[in-house]
Amino acid sequence: MNNTKHDLLSQVAGYYSEKLAEHGETPRGVDWNGEEGQLLRFKQLCKVVQGAEATFSINDLGCGYGALLDYLTPIYSISSYLGIDISEHMVLAAEARHKKNANARFITAIQPDKPADYGVASGIFNVRLERSDAEWLDYLQATLDLLNQTSLHGFSFNCLTSYSDENKKRDYLYYANPCQIFDLCKRRYSRHVALLHDYGLYEFTILVRKP
Repeated sequence: MNNTKHDLLSQVAGYYSEKLAEHGETPRGVDWNGEEGQLLRFKQLCKVVQGAEATFSINDLGCGYGALLDYLTPIYSISSYLGIDISEHMVLAAEARHKKNANARFITAIQPDKPADYGVASGIFNVRLERSDAEWLDYLQATLDLLNQTSLHGFSFNCLTSYSDENKKRDYLYYANPCQIFDLCKRRYSRHVALLHDYGLYEFTILVRKP
């Protein structure tokens, strides 16, 4: 990893570690407003696994304290779950929270250590801090390449939308152009891409399927 990317991820890891320390294992601890929005967000992301085999494996990039696993467990049959986060504090919290789940594993890293049937990334493209739009877009594209490489049947992710109300935007957050990101995914990863931008949050979700 080059020094620029290392510095970028170290800053972001510090940001989220502070949020966890302040708010604990709650949606606000991973910088979301509340549980209702978090669950709605998970519902959109998990549409990528609709029609999947009876059991499947999944990589959760930017897993936080493992809230997505809480959502998945009563609904789906997961053969293995890998949570990846750049914040060691998040990973320690996730391990403690899910220590009784034999199918779950968590690592402090920037990428999965093995591929899975599906990959999910929730919220990891939002907090850019002092980085420029161009620099953050490069990071976003590199991370999508990584998701593509480590997801056998498809992946999903979300971004804050550039269609957000101007008076509600924050200069330390990144608001992506959904049309630009959709086009990138269609051209680069699969012909089967869905853009979800109709669920009431100031964000969008993209599903990339590999039939």
